[in-house]
Amino acid sequence: MPVLLSDDRITRIPAIESGEPLVDLYGRGVLARDRQFVREGLADRLAIADSFLPTGVRLYVVEGLRDLAVQRRIYDDYRAELAELNPGIPDDEAHVLASRFVSPVGVAPHVAGAAVDLTLIGEHGPFDLGTPIDATPEQSNGACFFDAANISREARTNRALLADVLTAAGLVNYPTEWWHWSFGDRYWAFTEQQSHAIYGPVERPVLSGVPR
Repeated sequence: MPVLLSDDRITRIPAIESGEPLVDLYGRGVLARDRQFVREGLADRLAIADSFLPTGVRLYVVEGLRDLAVQRRIYDDYRAELAELNPGIPDDEAHVLASRFVSPVGVAPHVAGAAVDLTLIGEHGPFDLGTPIDATPEQSNGACFFDAANISREARTNRALLADVLTAAGLVNYPTEWWHWSFGDRYWAFTEQQSHAIYGPVERPVLSGVPR
Protein backbone atom coordinates (compact mmCIF):
# COMPACT_ATOMS: atom_id res chain seq x y z
CA MET A 1 0.00 0.00 0.00
CA PRO A 2 1.43 3.41 -0.93
CA VAL A 3 1.71 6.25 1.56
CA LEU A 4 -1.77 7.75 1.85
CA LEU A 5 -2.90 11.31 2.54
CA SER A 6 -4.12 10.20 5.98
CA ASP A 7 -0.59 9.11 6.96
CA ASP A 8 1.03 11.26 9.62
CA ARG A 9 4.08 11.58 7.37
CA ILE A 10 1.79 13.72 5.21
CA THR A 11 -0.44 15.39 7.79
CA ARG A 12 2.48 16.68 9.88
CA ILE A 13 4.01 18.54 6.92
CA PRO A 14 3.24 22.25 7.37
CA ALA A 15 1.68 24.35 4.66
CA ILE A 16 3.30 27.78 4.41
CA GLU A 17 1.10 29.77 2.08
CA SER A 18 3.05 31.45 -0.71
CA GLY A 19 0.23 33.79 -1.72
CA GLU A 20 0.49 32.67 -5.33
CA PRO A 21 -2.68 33.53 -7.24
CA LEU A 22 -5.26 31.25 -8.75
CA VAL A 23 -5.49 31.35 -12.52
CA ASP A 24 -8.06 30.16 -15.00
CA LEU A 25 -6.82 27.32 -17.21
CA TYR A 26 -9.10 28.65 -19.93
CA GLY A 27 -6.57 31.40 -20.61
CA ARG A 28 -3.48 29.26 -20.20
CA GLY A 29 -3.86 27.06 -23.26
CA VAL A 30 -4.69 23.94 -21.25
CA LEU A 31 -7.84 22.08 -22.26
CA ALA A 32 -10.34 21.79 -19.43
CA ARG A 33 -13.95 20.93 -18.76
CA ASP A 34 -15.70 24.24 -18.10
CA ARG A 35 -13.65 26.83 -16.20
CA GLN A 36 -11.06 25.29 -13.88
CA PHE A 37 -8.89 27.29 -11.49
CA VAL A 38 -5.49 26.24 -10.15
CA ARG A 39 -2.45 27.95 -8.71
CA GLU A 40 -0.30 29.76 -11.22
CA GLY A 41 2.69 27.48 -10.68
CA LEU A 42 0.59 24.41 -11.36
CA ALA A 43 -0.96 26.00 -14.45
CA ASP A 44 2.48 26.82 -15.86
CA ARG A 45 3.62 23.23 -15.32
CA LEU A 46 0.52 21.82 -16.95
CA ALA A 47 1.18 23.95 -20.02
CA ILE A 48 4.76 22.68 -20.13
CA ALA A 49 3.61 19.05 -19.77
CA ASP A 50 1.06 19.55 -22.54
CA SER A 51 3.82 20.77 -24.86
CA PHE A 52 5.77 17.55 -24.27
CA LEU A 53 2.97 15.37 -25.70
CA PRO A 54 3.05 14.00 -29.24
CA THR A 55 1.22 15.95 -31.93
CA GLY A 56 -2.52 15.38 -31.70
CA VAL A 57 -2.47 14.40 -28.00
CA ARG A 58 -3.50 16.86 -25.28
CA LEU A 59 -4.00 16.97 -21.54
CA TYR A 60 -7.63 17.40 -20.55
CA VAL A 61 -8.35 18.67 -17.03
CA VAL A 62 -11.65 17.54 -15.55
CA GLU A 63 -11.29 19.28 -12.18
CA GLY A 64 -8.91 21.67 -10.47
CA LEU A 65 -9.86 23.81 -7.49
CA ARG A 66 -12.61 22.24 -5.39
CA ASP A 67 -14.71 24.11 -2.84
CA LEU A 68 -14.16 23.05 0.76
CA ALA A 69 -17.82 22.10 1.24
CA VAL A 70 -17.69 19.86 -1.84
CA GLN A 71 -14.52 18.16 -0.58
CA ARG A 72 -16.15 17.50 2.78
CA ARG A 73 -19.27 16.05 1.16
CA ILE A 74 -17.29 13.72 -1.10
CA TYR A 75 -15.24 12.50 1.84
CA ASP A 76 -18.26 11.98 4.11
CA ASP A 77 -20.23 10.18 1.39
CA TYR A 78 -17.36 7.79 0.67
CA ARG A 79 -16.82 7.14 4.39
CA ALA A 80 -20.51 6.25 4.65
CA GLU A 81 -20.22 3.92 1.65
CA LEU A 82 -17.24 2.17 3.22
CA ALA A 83 -19.12 1.76 6.49
CA GLU A 84 -21.93 0.00 4.62
CA LEU A 85 -19.48 -2.29 2.83
CA ASN A 86 -17.53 -3.03 6.03
CA PRO A 87 -20.00 -3.22 8.96
CA GLY A 88 -18.37 -2.48 12.29
CA ILE A 89 -15.19 -1.04 10.81
CA PRO A 90 -13.41 1.19 13.37
CA ASP A 91 -13.40 4.90 12.60
CA ASP A 92 -9.62 5.07 12.23
CA GLU A 93 -9.60 2.24 9.71
CA ALA A 94 -12.46 3.81 7.75
CA HIS A 95 -10.50 7.07 7.69
CA VAL A 96 -7.47 5.33 6.18
CA LEU A 97 -9.55 3.41 3.66
CA ALA A 98 -11.36 6.57 2.62
CA SER A 99 -8.09 8.38 2.00
CA ARG A 100 -7.21 5.96 -0.80
CA PHE A 101 -9.84 7.70 -2.92
CA VAL A 102 -10.63 11.07 -1.38
CA SER A 103 -8.40 13.27 0.73
CA PRO A 104 -9.29 14.20 4.29
CA VAL A 105 -10.38 17.82 4.25
CA GLY A 106 -7.50 19.12 6.37
CA VAL A 107 -4.85 18.13 3.84
CA ALA A 108 -6.85 18.11 0.60
CA PRO A 109 -4.79 19.30 -2.41
CA HIS A 110 -7.83 20.27 -4.50
CA VAL A 111 -9.03 22.86 -1.96
CA ALA A 112 -5.62 24.54 -2.21
CA GLY A 113 -5.76 24.78 -6.01
CA ALA A 114 -2.75 22.47 -5.99
CA ALA A 115 -4.18 19.43 -7.78
CA VAL A 116 -5.92 18.42 -10.96
CA ASP A 117 -7.83 15.37 -12.11
CA LEU A 118 -6.98 14.89 -15.75
CA THR A 119 -6.67 12.51 -18.67
CA LEU A 120 -5.36 12.37 -22.24
CA ILE A 121 -7.48 13.29 -25.22
CA GLY A 122 -7.02 13.11 -28.99
CA GLU A 123 -9.01 13.90 -32.10
CA HIS A 124 -11.21 10.86 -31.52
CA GLY A 125 -11.87 11.60 -27.85
CA PRO A 126 -10.44 10.49 -24.49
CA PHE A 127 -7.72 7.85 -24.42
CA ASP A 128 -8.07 4.51 -22.63
CA LEU A 129 -6.46 4.92 -19.22
CA GLY A 130 -7.95 1.76 -17.73
CA THR A 131 -10.82 3.19 -15.69
CA PRO A 132 -13.02 6.26 -15.75
CA ILE A 133 -11.80 9.20 -13.71
CA ASP A 134 -13.15 8.89 -10.14
CA ALA A 135 -13.63 5.12 -10.27
CA THR A 136 -13.28 3.97 -6.66
CA PRO A 137 -11.03 1.06 -5.66
CA GLU A 138 -14.17 -0.99 -5.05
CA GLN A 139 -15.77 -0.17 -8.40
CA SER A 140 -12.58 -0.81 -10.37
CA ASN A 141 -11.19 -3.76 -8.39
CA GLY A 142 -8.13 -1.64 -7.73
CA ALA A 143 -7.55 -0.73 -11.38
CA CYS A 144 -7.67 2.95 -10.41
CA PHE A 145 -4.25 2.52 -8.76
CA PHE A 146 -1.63 3.92 -11.11
CA ASP A 147 0.46 0.74 -11.12
CA ALA A 148 -2.51 -1.66 -11.33
CA ALA A 149 -1.82 -4.85 -13.24
CA ASN A 150 -5.44 -5.52 -14.24
CA ILE A 151 -5.57 -3.03 -17.13
CA SER A 152 -4.88 -3.41 -20.83
CA ARG A 153 -1.50 -2.90 -22.46
CA GLU A 154 -2.91 0.18 -24.21
CA ALA A 155 -4.05 1.70 -20.92
CA ARG A 156 -0.68 0.96 -19.35
CA THR A 157 1.10 2.66 -22.26
CA ASN A 158 -1.16 5.70 -21.97
CA ARG A 159 -0.59 5.95 -18.22
CA ALA A 160 3.15 5.83 -18.83
CA LEU A 161 2.88 8.68 -21.34
CA LEU A 162 0.81 10.73 -18.90
CA ALA A 163 3.35 10.12 -16.14
CA ASP A 164 6.32 10.92 -18.37
CA VAL A 165 5.13 14.41 -19.31
CA LEU A 166 3.68 15.37 -15.94
CA THR A 167 6.66 14.14 -13.94
CA ALA A 168 9.01 15.96 -16.30
CA ALA A 169 7.06 19.16 -15.60
CA GLY A 170 7.39 18.75 -11.83
CA LEU A 171 4.03 17.23 -10.82
CA VAL A 172 3.54 14.20 -8.58
CA ASN A 173 0.89 11.50 -8.72
CA TYR A 174 -1.28 10.21 -5.90
CA PRO A 175 -0.67 6.52 -6.62
CA THR A 176 -4.16 5.27 -5.78
CA GLU A 177 -5.66 7.51 -8.51
CA TRP A 178 -3.99 7.51 -11.92
CA TRP A 179 -5.75 10.79 -12.79
CA HIS A 180 -4.74 12.85 -9.73
CA TRP A 181 -1.59 14.97 -10.08
CA SER A 182 -0.42 17.84 -7.92
CA PHE A 183 2.20 20.47 -7.29
CA GLY A 184 2.89 22.52 -4.15
CA ASP A 185 0.72 20.50 -1.73
CA ARG A 186 1.73 18.27 1.16
CA TYR A 187 1.93 15.12 -0.97
CA TRP A 188 4.23 16.93 -3.39
CA ALA A 189 6.35 18.10 -0.46
CA PHE A 190 6.59 14.53 0.87
CA THR A 191 7.43 13.03 -2.52
CA GLU A 192 9.96 15.73 -3.40
CA GLN A 193 11.44 15.85 0.12
CA GLN A 194 10.52 19.48 0.66
CA SER A 195 10.19 20.92 4.17
CA HIS A 196 6.69 22.29 3.60
CA ALA A 197 3.82 22.68 1.20
CA ILE A 198 3.58 26.07 -0.49
CA TYR A 199 -0.20 26.17 -0.98
CA GLY A 200 -2.95 26.09 1.64
CA PRO A 201 -6.75 26.23 1.30
CA VAL A 202 -7.98 29.02 -0.94
CA GLU A 203 -11.38 30.33 -1.97
CA ARG A 204 -12.66 30.27 -5.52
CA PRO A 205 -12.43 33.72 -7.11
CA VAL A 206 -15.62 35.56 -7.93
CA LEU A 207 -15.26 36.98 -11.41
CA SER A 208 -18.01 39.01 -13.00
CA GLY A 209 -19.29 37.45 -16.20
CA VAL A 210 -17.12 34.33 -15.90
CA PRO A 211 -18.96 31.01 -15.50
CA ARG A 212 -18.02 29.01 -12.43
